[in-house]
Parts: sequence; C-alpha cells; structure tokens
Amino acid sequence: RELLPPWLVIVAGLTGIVLLCVSTKDVPITPLRTKYGIVLDAGPSRTILFIYQWTTTKANKTGVITECSSCPVQGPGVSSYSDSPQKVGKSLEPCLNWAQKEIPAEQHSQTPLYLGATTSMRQLNLTHPTLSDGLLAALTVALKSSPFDFQGAQILSSPDEEAFNWVAVNYVLENFFKYDWRGQLVPSGKGMAGVLSMRRTSAHLASKVEEGNQAPKEGVRLRLYGQTHNVYTHHCPCHGTDQLRSRLLSMLIQ
Repeated sequence: RELLPPWLVIVAGLTGIVLLCVSTKDVPITPLRTKYGIVLDAGPSRTILFIYQWTTTKANKTGVITECSSCPVQGPGVSSYSDSPQKVGKSLEPCLNWAQKEIPAEQHSQTPLYLGATTSMRQLNLTHPTLSDGLLAALTVALKSSPFDFQGAQILSSPDEEAFNWVAVNYVLENFFKYDWRGQLVPSGKGMAGVLSMRRTSAHLASKVEEGNQAPKEGVRLRLYGQTHNVYTHHCPCHGTDQLRSRLLSMLIQ
C-alpha cells in the first residue's frame, strides 16, 4: 500500500485545525421574520378578534399561517348597535388594547387589520342600508384610530363567506399541502372536503367543482398554493337549526 505524501498529510491536518477553530458565530443564520395579522369576525351574535402569524416562507406563492390567539369582544354583534353606532367602536377597544400587548410594538404599523361582517349585517343592509352604512363608518373610524394597518371593514357576501369557510376547513385538514420528512411543504395529494354550515335560519353548502366541469354561477374562483379552485356555494333558506328544531317539536307533539 502506498502512503500519503507528507505534504498532503500536513495540509489535511492544518485544514482540520482551522475548521475546529472557526466559531459558529462567524457564520450567522438569519432567522425567519415573524409577521402578524388581525381579523375581526363580526358575526350575528358576537365579534371575535383573531391574531394570526406567519413567516416569509411561502408554499407556491401562498402564505402558511397559524392562529396564535383570539379575543371575544364583550357584548352583542355589531348589528345590535344600529341605534347607537357611536358605541360599537367602544366595544372593540378592550380587544384592540389586548392585541397591542400580544404583538410586538415595532410591528404594529405593519400589521394588517381587517373586519368582515356576516349574516346579521347583510340582513341589516337589505332592510336598512342607511343604518348599516352608519355602522361601517363608525367601525372604520374606531379601527383607523388603532396603531395597526387598517385594511378595511366590509360586509361579506354569502358566497365569499362560504368560500372562506371552505378554505379554513381544508386548510386545517391539510388538504392543500403537507410537510414531508425533510420538513418541506409539498402538495398533499388529497381531495378537497365539502362544507355544510348550519345557521339559525339557513344552511350553506360549499364544495369544489372538479376540473373539466363548467363553473357554476354561484361560486368563487380561488388561487391557492399553486392551484386554481372553483368553489361552488349554495344558500338554503329556511333550512337552519330553528326550522329543524320546529320540525322535531312537531314530530314529538304528534
């Protein structure tokens, strides 16, 4: 067997010494920056403030977020303040102050803040549009006064609300993507779940239309995690929990 040349042994030894002497601090790894976002879900009976967080890492140009905390707003839903819109902003102050403590102060101005109102505000907008406009104006004034980056307050249409529910359910079920053994995001390969939402006075259905089928009129087109989804939504009035309870009581009486 041939021995290694002495000069090669010396070079290898010096290289090893240098590598052992180099501190890991000399090659710092920049940590991923955490960002925050706030969503106020203004439902029929109450409003809840949700704080979400994410990093700069994206999966096919779509962010990967997690819900980190929430704050239920004390009092009824925002539509209940139609006779006194000046009070609706006051009701949000405790949760907004709480959010300022949860999110680092240096990121307040960069944290988007958004409010979406649903069923009760849609009904109020149909019957008394002036009152609903007054409430949205009062909410806008209150949220703009916060240190966060206010993005708007609006009444969600029924198709948009159901499409968001569909996204939330399939996101939690990891139907859009999953983590592989290396910890990297990859397509899950699973199908999408349909969502049936039961409300007091109505039921709502949301499901994905398979590729090749004609997109329905009642639907929303979404681009998420590198794929396009045509989400069909359908509203079923008079098929909510109130009607189910009435039918059950009627059957029991009979």
